[in-house]
Amino acid sequence: MLPFFTQVFLGFNVFGQNLSTEFSLPLAGNAYSSFHLDGDQTITNEGISNWTNPEEYFTVYFRISKPGVVRISLDEPLSIDGKSVLEFGIKNKSKKIKFDESKKHPNLIGEWKINDIGYVALTIKGISKTKNNFPSISNLTIDGSAIQLKTAFVPNNEGNFFYWGRRGPSVHLNYQVPEKINAEWYYNEITVPVGQDIIGSYYMANGFGEGYFGIQVNSEKERRVLFSVWSPFETDDPKSIPESYKIKMLKKGTDVKTGEFGNEGSGGQSYLRYNWKAGNTYKFLLRGAPQNDNTTTYTAYFFAPELGKWLLMASFNRPQTNTYLKRFHSFLENFIPEQGDTSRKVLFNNQWYCDDKGNWFEIDSARFTIDNTGNKGYRMDYSGGMDKDFFYLKNGGFFNDYTKTQSVFTRPLGQHKPDIDFNKLP
Repeated sequence: MLPFFTQVFLGFNVFGQNLSTEFSLPLAGNAYSSFHLDGDQTITNEGISNWTNPEEYFTVYFRISKPGVVRISLDEPLSIDGKSVLEFGIKNKSKKIKFDESKKHPNLIGEWKINDIGYVALTIKGISKTKNNFPSISNLTIDGSAIQLKTAFVPNNEGNFFYWGRRGPSVHLNYQVPEKINAEWYYNEITVPVGQDIIGSYYMANGFGEGYFGIQVNSEKERRVLFSVWSPFETDDPKSIPESYKIKMLKKGTDVKTGEFGNEGSGGQSYLRYNWKAGNTYKFLLRGAPQNDNTTTYTAYFFAPELGKWLLMASFNRPQTNTYLKRFHSFLENFIPEQGDTSRKVLFNNQWYCDDKGNWFEIDSARFTIDNTGNKGYRMDYSGGMDKDFFYLKNGGFFNDYTKTQSVFTRPLGQHKPDIDFNKLP
């Protein structure tokens, strides 16, 4: 075993903790293009490359846990064509760096004094070039008195975290419902505040042990209501599911598309293209009823206030399953990595469940959790809790205030039991 002083010199103490205040910051997992293109070609797993347009610029994010000096350097050889000038800036202070393919590239970019803890945004702009491409940049080195062990950023691509990290943390509300109940119906209401309907967002209202049900912003022109049920056969390839484990579609609503999904588990999926509006409140109703043949049928209904009626999404039968609804939850996620630098927020209110005897119970408590991107400390722009009488979730955009995971929040009981004529449901 090395003597203690030698371990400290090498950047480790006897407990195996890294004491180094210098980090290599890969741009592949921490940079964003100003163009916000889906499938961006200038940010790859190697960093910034193929950069030709002087109107495009990049912003690199990392979070510091104490004020102090941040020093930025180039720590890897660059691909440089001809001569060019790049500008690196934090807040109102910028540095112009010259690059020349015939000379050794500069190492130190500059240093900045940061007065507050939280996220630092470093911009990289192209000022001039003599050939087609600006320099390609793979990594930056960050050090200085503000760079501590708790500095937050995506450090590498293990587990495909350049992708997951740029998407940003997913956030969840786990509603506190008694375990030993036969919950046949779940009810929830969603309001996406005006301006928070960001492309790539999934605002999930009625999550349960075997699936999820919510609304999405798929593009500038398309929005969807989405309801999915996982197969009990665990795979990311729906084609590999044996026939006896496949989700069976029993019925679907008008204009609802149904099919299979993969990549994050597999199963049956339904969606309705519907131009829902930010600021309006939408109602979600889900039924889960075990059958007599070791299957469970899940049926989802969506209330469209613009139409003034409940719409049937779909009814799916899940084999090898005998259960009522359980693990009621909501979540908020961004599914487009290029949109991970944009913040989004959603409100939830008036949660209820109804047992198999027809008794309704209001839910007033929820536990906040985050996904692995947050749990690893790669991203800390996550929040949830109470906004007036609503539960809320927020993620993305590199905001500074965050909510401690596993926090439990309680809202005032509203006593607004769902007024639903089940005989008139489609």
